[in-house]
Amino acid sequence: MANRQALEQLAEWIKGSSYTVLLTGAGLSTESGIPDFRSQNGLWKNYDPAYVSSIDALEDHYDLFHEFYSLRLQDVETCFPHQGYEVLSRLQELNLIHAIATQNVDGFHLRSGGRNVHELHGSLSKIYCHTCHKEHSAAAFKEGTACSCGGKLRPSIVLFGELLPEQVWQQAITAIEQSNLVIVIGTSLQVYPVNQLPSMTKGKKVLINQEPTAMDHLFDLSIYSSAKDSLVEIEDLIIR
Repeated sequence: MANRQALEQLAEWIKGSSYTVLLTGAGLSTESGIPDFRSQNGLWKNYDPAYVSSIDALEDHYDLFHEFYSLRLQDVETCFPHQGYEVLSRLQELNLIHAIATQNVDGFHLRSGGRNVHELHGSLSKIYCHTCHKEHSAAAFKEGTACSCGGKLRPSIVLFGELLPEQVWQQAITAIEQSNLVIVIGTSLQVYPVNQLPSMTKGKKVLINQEPTAMDHLFDLSIYSSAKDSLVEIEDLIIR
């Protein structure tokens, strides 16, 4: 099915759905200038993703950990949610999207007015001490300041080797289980357990991604295109 026909089909499904949930990943934010991590030209090509974002790096190679996440904070502070994020917020205002589960830690859904957002991997906007959990500012983290207890500062994100926040995870599962339409945007669905979420719906499943994934066979509809352009076109099809 050509992308135009697929987008028209998706627009009809959105209009006919009583509960629609989004699952979003890094591909939604790359068009805002946030580096991807798993593409061939993504940010991970300069780092070992299994290490630099792990508890081991935080505890044993803090200089590397700190440098990497300082760069990520800088990206979030200098980039802004693109037009596609604004489309999603407007569709929420029209009660056409009911919940958003995201793997992204940039906070762009909330910054663009999103509601009922479940940040599965946490948020770069919150900094705390790894030892005593006292909250700190992003500026303190970037300056390399230690906590008053002597502990290391870190972003409030899920590192490799850590479990997802239980409450947020359960909220996302509850939303998916009651949905009759799940739209997956900008993720290769490689990360467990988040890649299990689409299968938890009894409704239709749609993928919007720049390239095919290993899980495309699970979807009723796959659209290989820019997330931003697809969302803008979908809004036009819905409201015209």
